[in-house]
Amino acid sequence: MLIFFSTTITTLRTATRCSSITTRRSIHSSQLTIERTQDTTRFDQRPPNEHLQFGTTLSDHMLLIEWHQSEQWSAPRIVPYQNIQLSPAASSLQYGLQCFEGMKAYKSLVDDDSLRMFRPDKNMQRLAHSMERLQMPGANFDHEELLRCIAELIKVDAKWIPYGEGYSLYLRPTVIATTKALGLAAPDSILLYVITSPVGPYYKTGFQPIRLMTSTDYVRAWPGGTGNAKVGGNYAPTMKPQFLAAEHGCSQILWLFGENEEITEVGAMNVFFYLINEDTQRLELVTAPLTRGDILPGVTRDSILHLARSWGDFDVSERYVTMAEIAKAAEDGRLIEAFGAGTAAVVTPISSIRHKGKDIDISTETGELTRRIWNEITGIQYGKIAGPPGWSVKL
Repeated sequence: MLIFFSTTITTLRTATRCSSITTRRSIHSSQLTIERTQDTTRFDQRPPNEHLQFGTTLSDHMLLIEWHQSEQWSAPRIVPYQNIQLSPAASSLQYGLQCFEGMKAYKSLVDDDSLRMFRPDKNMQRLAHSMERLQMPGANFDHEELLRCIAELIKVDAKWIPYGEGYSLYLRPTVIATTKALGLAAPDSILLYVITSPVGPYYKTGFQPIRLMTSTDYVRAWPGGTGNAKVGGNYAPTMKPQFLAAEHGCSQILWLFGENEEITEVGAMNVFFYLINEDTQRLELVTAPLTRGDILPGVTRDSILHLARSWGDFDVSERYVTMAEIAKAAEDGRLIEAFGAGTAAVVTPISSIRHKGKDIDISTETGELTRRIWNEITGIQYGKIAGPPGWSVKL
């Protein structure tokens, strides 16, 4: 479990940039400096909590850490939110050499009103993997040191965190290649930055099950690709099929792979099916495995698998489910629930799937298991439920 000591903030505020190159081989929170904004208009002009839209309101400050071949990691800085100067030839712009994370900070809903993060160690592991997949330097950064810097950013902008269930401060750690050259090569300089955004409940009027449409013309990811890393190149190509799904009255694309039409993900989320297994006649919660490398190892996905296995109420499987199996389960009355899972929404219930012009109906109501998962995970995030050790990290 990560522990952020109460003395850290004093140390960090008085720290100065270290001149020794050897101390820059990794990220060091002891070198963090903080420049607070003098502009109060951003906070004063923020929308009321009930009008917050995901990712559109940005907080006052940001964290910046640079990596250069000559000096390695620079001293981390928290500065007022601002634009970034970037060469038009930067390899992040020319070749898409960038990756990011999505995580949240919460105000506890119990008596201490503490600030909390949910399993941030998993996000650091995935960020390092994404950097390594793009052959970015500095991928062996000290995870706990970066988290200490992020914790200070959260504390600096603590007033931006809205209070209440479903409200949080969304954190977007991002790494971009800043190499100023048009040649296609591994970058020799990068910028790691973190911006934050206050967000409200994903469901404004409660759970609303969504309709999906399968895509047989487009593929989200493939073995040997970058599907198991959180890189921008995974998302930009989904814009067109997402538009086509909307034209058919569907909210998201259900991504398939191969001749057997194996189900991989839904939109930008992992996907789960709760059904009665035809062979065992037992209840089963199933999602695609990570072994092939085309599935993103979601933090919410991992949390659901861990919790569901600890309950012991049904079988929990990581295996490939085909559209034929789902269609047959629905026809037989064995398909009980389906939902997407991700940081933004936690879980998103699925009402139906449109596949090759036909609808596979699941349920127009949010299922009991989907609600149970929602209640359990959000309870841990807001400090109402203890949860497994290390999941709810108090700052």
